Parts: sequence; C-alpha cells; structure tokens
Amino acid sequence: MRRECMKSFKGPPRTPRIRSLGRGRTLRRSLARGGIGPSRALNTALGGWDGVRITPMFGRWGYFVGDRLFACFPLRDKDHDLWVRLTADDQARALREPGVRPHRRFARQGWVEILVESDAEVSGVLRWLRRAWKAASRAAPEAPS
Repeated sequence: MRRECMKSFKGPPRTPRIRSLGRGRTLRRSLARGGIGPSRALNTALGGWDGVRITPMFGRWGYFVGDRLFACFPLRDKDHDLWVRLTADDQARALREPGVRPHRRFARQGWVEILVESDAEVSGVLRWLRRAWKAASRAAPEAPS
C-alpha cells in the first residue's frame, strides 16, 4: 500500500543542482555572469563572431562552430590555460611565440596552450582564436536549409 501511495505522489519539480556547491544553489555564479575575469572578456569577444556557440563543459568554456570545438578556457578563476586548435601551419607559427606551448595530450591534433592571466592579454590571443575559428568554420558541415 505504501509503495502505491509513493508512486502517485508528485512533489514540487526539482531544479538541477551542481554538486559540491552547497545546499540549494542551482547555478554557478560564474556561469550566470558569463564568466569571471579573462573568461568573461573571451566570451564577450567570441560571442559576437558568426556561428560561435559557447557552452560550459567539463569545467571549461567550450567554443564551437557547429559541432566542431576550436577552443577551451577554464571556468575557475585560478586557471588560465587557453586551449586553441590550429591547423598544422598555424600551430608551428604559434609555437615560435613566447607563452605558447604544445598541448599536454592533444598536440598532434593541432592543439596549443596559451596562458591568459588578465583581460589585457585577451586581445593578444584573439588572432590565434580567429585563425582557429576560420579553420573550424571551413571544416564544419553546412547546416541544412
């Protein structure tokens, strides 16, 4: 009898909760504000580009063109490594610059890491992001009309 009563009981709808953030908080404050520090500046800049979709994923902001990921930046304010996927030629050029290093795991696929510690450094990395965006735009399939 008790089991039947529990099945028919429908309580208030539950809001999704992010684990380990305390009781009752349903959305990270940094997500609600569109990022903190350099991530907010990156989201503002890249959000205005044609076809760019910005999505939080696995503790990072993911920057997509269609289904193709072309860059990632951490959600946490204390992390500063921007991951950018470039073509082989652009990756070779980028690695000659100071502050750019091959990605720890995905260097063979064209990924590089760039430290972005302040809002002022965002303008310096936008040229590499624009190249990655163009490469991803060429590789992304056309949307059906």
